[in-house]
Amino acid sequence: MQRRGALFGMPGGSGSRKMAAGDIGELLVPHMPTIRVPRSGDRVYKNECAFSYDSPNSEGGLYVCMNTFLAFGREHVERHFRKTGQSVYMHLKRHVREKVRGASGGALPKRRNSKIFLDLDTDDDLNSDDYEYEDEAKLVIFPDHYEIALPNIEELPALVTIACDAVLSSKSPYRKQDPDTWENELPVSKYANNLTQLDNGVRIPPSGWKCARCDLRENLWLNLTDGSVLCGKWFFDSSGGNGHALEHYRDTGYPLAVKLGTITPDGADVYSFQEEEAVLDPHLAKHLAHFGIDMLHMHGTENGLQDNDIKPRVSEWEVIQETGTKLKPMYGPGYTGLKNLGNSCYLSSVMQAIFSIPEFQRAYVGNLPRIFDYSPLDPTQDFNTQMTKLGHGLLSGQYSKPPVKSELIEQVMKEEHKPQQNGISPRMFKAFVSKSHPEFSSNRQQDAQEFFLHLVNLVERNRIGSENPSDVFRFLVEERIQCCQTRKVRYTERVDYLMQLPVAMEAATNKDELIAYELTRREAESNRRPLPELVRAKIPFSACLQAFSEPENVDDFWSSALQAKSAGVKTSRFASFPEYLVVQIKKFTFGLDWVPKKFDVSIDMPDLLDINHLRARGLQPGEEELPDISPPIVIPDDSKDRLMTQLIDPSDIDESSVMQLAEMGFPLEACRKAVYFTGNMGAEVAFNWIVVHMEEPDFAEPLTMPGYGGAASAGASVFGATGLDNQPPEETVAIITSMGFHRNQAIQALRATNSNLERALDWIFSHPEFEEDSDFVIEMENNANANIASEAKPEGPRVKDGSGMYELFAFISHMGTSTMSGHYVCHIKKEGRWVIYNDHKVCASERPPKDLGYMYFYRRIPS
Repeated sequence: MQRRGALFGMPGGSGSRKMAAGDIGELLVPHMPTIRVPRSGDRVYKNECAFSYDSPNSEGGLYVCMNTFLAFGREHVERHFRKTGQSVYMHLKRHVREKVRGASGGALPKRRNSKIFLDLDTDDDLNSDDYEYEDEAKLVIFPDHYEIALPNIEELPALVTIACDAVLSSKSPYRKQDPDTWENELPVSKYANNLTQLDNGVRIPPSGWKCARCDLRENLWLNLTDGSVLCGKWFFDSSGGNGHALEHYRDTGYPLAVKLGTITPDGADVYSFQEEEAVLDPHLAKHLAHFGIDMLHMHGTENGLQDNDIKPRVSEWEVIQETGTKLKPMYGPGYTGLKNLGNSCYLSSVMQAIFSIPEFQRAYVGNLPRIFDYSPLDPTQDFNTQMTKLGHGLLSGQYSKPPVKSELIEQVMKEEHKPQQNGISPRMFKAFVSKSHPEFSSNRQQDAQEFFLHLVNLVERNRIGSENPSDVFRFLVEERIQCCQTRKVRYTERVDYLMQLPVAMEAATNKDELIAYELTRREAESNRRPLPELVRAKIPFSACLQAFSEPENVDDFWSSALQAKSAGVKTSRFASFPEYLVVQIKKFTFGLDWVPKKFDVSIDMPDLLDINHLRARGLQPGEEELPDISPPIVIPDDSKDRLMTQLIDPSDIDESSVMQLAEMGFPLEACRKAVYFTGNMGAEVAFNWIVVHMEEPDFAEPLTMPGYGGAASAGASVFGATGLDNQPPEETVAIITSMGFHRNQAIQALRATNSNLERALDWIFSHPEFEEDSDFVIEMENNANANIASEAKPEGPRVKDGSGMYELFAFISHMGTSTMSGHYVCHIKKEGRWVIYNDHKVCASERPPKDLGYMYFYRRIPS
């Protein structure tokens, strides 16, 4: 057995004597209750540290806790020991050595290497013919760092031997991320084989979908029994929804639905409401064909070829990846790549752009010691910890070092090769942020724009105190709707995080070239000749901006002036300009045959962007507002009784809609009233109620109903209107204060949420003003007059308004025919020059294809 010196390369370690078997058993006795054998369902981490990207390949190896089975690099294992008191760790290390040479100078003949037992990726930079690997495992007992070499069956207690064997033979915790196994992870729905489909003549068009109950146009699900198109739950997908697909299942019992927009020749996202999970439908093509969606025809139209096999697309791949140009690799802080896990480039591109923004760098990497020290016992399941880990991995330069110079290789290789890790593998991060998400948890390609919004949603829900880096993206959109018959108008505001620009194909400046190319292409196809060189439509950016600002017709507009449906037009303007403007080019659509189409266009995106002319102006002189009258709510007969019950009983308020509104920054009680008075019709309808009533003096007061004796909500007012007699349980207060929050803050949050711990923490994060002004909190706590609270002006969504002048600093490009396939890369301007991030490869860009991007990131230019 060795002491600490041997493990950390300190003097004196090599002379430690080996202890007898009895001594080892005696040494382990005090720690036996903490050593566990992994059970089914336990995640055993052997390849990656919970706080860094250290692995058994790293110089210090990896330490696996024999109780929690979490892994830690040498920098972080002491923190886990201090926090938990767990003393026994398994140390895993892979050694890389130059192979022994034969008499003729060549390597000895290959033989089976019995010294490898860790399931690790080999170093791609090393020639396997010249180097060999050897894995080493040992037990380490803290705090004295006693070491016990493994295997050691004769001297170790049986329980310890079994535990060690189980850890070493355990499967990867990322099975769902592995390309060859993901499909096997999803169960086949028990309803797929005998699914009933109604012969009701429903045919689903390839575009223009909207929810049949609330007119929502995103996060839409097609019920495979009756063809109903309805929205999902708001928390089920980052794009939002009012839960009407789930309501429909509860009303009808029709179990399976497929998400519109995910259908490709390879499959789609199918959800079983009865089984409450994403499932496989082996007969999906047949079930979709029932509603006019022919997956087999989609495959045939695309010639059965992958994106990179289609001749016209080759140039796109070459241009965006700058193929054919000798690119200089970049190393050091901020130049670390992300390894592709199998169609994970959408995630990599978005995260590279996100962590090039100083606000995100400060919020996570700048707070690294605090976030790591206060992380939960399982940091792999904590969003802020994993964001900080990823940010540090990308920005520290620790995993992006230039290769060893050739003249030094011989010296380095004399004893042992110390490989330089270039690029990091975001397995743990992807596994966490995609958890319970039917699309991002798969191994299929996804839409980078959808992942961006999903990430913003996670940042909003997990913000650190009063700091919320996603504030830099948030802006308000003013929507002006005019009744065409009465000419009266209504102004409303909504929150958004990106600007979606339509592709103005009709404004192409090379129409004659396009017509000639199309004729030549068709002739070549009919005569089976090589296709001509691709000609892209050249679209002026000004035309796309003009299309964004033009009025659009409002379907099914209900005019409150006429008390009836009428024609209406809507125009959108910026009520505020964000600090960072994200622009998405809407390149993707569906053809009439349901084949995904991409506008392969060139748009002259400007380096400097001025959108000040799109600033909202509000109600203008001479304009008359539409009366503030809500349209009549049409309630299906079978739902009237349920809705009346909801209106009568305030305890049935839809808390998911309430929390969705609260996350936007509105007072909790105002959100509850909005959902109540709109009859639980969803967050979107309730938001409109908030906009109309937010200036009223009792906007943030608790909901009160005659006959319910005061507050209709089980929770208290956000300002503690229940008085001092509503004292939360002391043990719950202690839990919150142990997390670093003030006692007064904890009491206030618990009073506002009826002592619900989880909601209280959400309340604290959504009310940073109480942390910033503790005197105000104390004053409110000692003041029993709740009417003081109603005098406070309600706070809306936080925005960072300013000038509308911007400078381009990053863009994400997509190659392929659909967001469900292809490849993403990211270009970022750093230190005055453009850099291309193509998975793990980071190089100086020579010809950044700014005209072919999909998402563009602009930063505000200070005025």
